[in-house]
Amino acid sequence: MKVKRNTLLLLACLVWSAAGVNILRIGLMAYPAYCTVPDIALSVAVFCVFLVFVFGKLVRKHTARIRSYGDERHFFLKFFDAKAFAVMAVMMVGGIGLRASGFAPEQFIAVFYTGLGAALLMAGLLFGRNFGRAQLA
Repeated sequence: MKVKRNTLLLLACLVWSAAGVNILRIGLMAYPAYCTVPDIALSVAVFCVFLVFVFGKLVRKHTARIRSYGDERHFFLKFFDAKAFAVMAVMMVGGIGLRASGFAPEQFIAVFYTGLGAALLMAGLLFGRNFGRAQLA
């Protein structure tokens, strides 16, 4: 199924936002027992690190790649390249394995997943912003 080039940005928005909401939900469900100023500060730090050094770069890279496509219509899964899909798969398997193994304490899940999920959600929203800007151009 082929979609318009700018629709790829919308698909990236929806995929990363859905992932972000899910991870954020897991973190927030574990958070009530650990709602302290240091834990909140750590969640904010995780959010900032992932947004600035991982997901912000990912949004810029993939938005530029999508905008550079010459043709107007593309296969709907081209919103990411193979490397991005691999990163997503590793994150999913790692996260599921970490929680299922019981290796990570609940406090880690609360703090880390809240920051990570918020950063993922923000990345999705940034893709949405880029989609909106492309629609207006």
